[in-house]
Amino acid sequence: MAEWNWETGERLLALDDPEEWDAVFERGGDHLGTAVIGLAFHCSLEEVSPRIVRAMRLPDVAQRGFAFTAAGTAARLNGALTPELYAALRAAGPGRGSIAVNAIDDTLTFVPFRQLPPWLKWRMVVSTVQGRLETWRSEIGYAVRDAGKSLRRRRR
Repeated sequence: MAEWNWETGERLLALDDPEEWDAVFERGGDHLGTAVIGLAFHCSLEEVSPRIVRAMRLPDVAQRGFAFTAAGTAARLNGALTPELYAALRAAGPGRGSIAVNAIDDTLTFVPFRQLPPWLKWRMVVSTVQGRLETWRSEIGYAVRDAGKSLRRRRR
């Protein structure tokens, strides 16, 4: 008897058998997104990558979300992603409302810049510039507010 339960989803994070995942996928089973996270923990990037991409297309939005979590997990554990995973992340879109936003953030954090595809390098540069501009805007706002407080105190 297998350690995992496909009906309840119990212990699927321990899944280490890609062929088992494939069989359940072919049957149209449940909890495939959850199970692909388990594969990301226990299998090589080359083994799990095509399964993550397939799970990213599941009809259940929650399970699709878990597939993107698996992509982020793969980036964390391997310090790299496959070209097909990069393509799937790009197709999902890097915007704030995207289901891929956390996976993209994990990729930017754990994959060396020189290994990123050009579109993701550009995303990192844009994100860094936006963050810096927001910091400066906040600092200027605080400085203006503090200057106003000082002027009001002097007038009294």
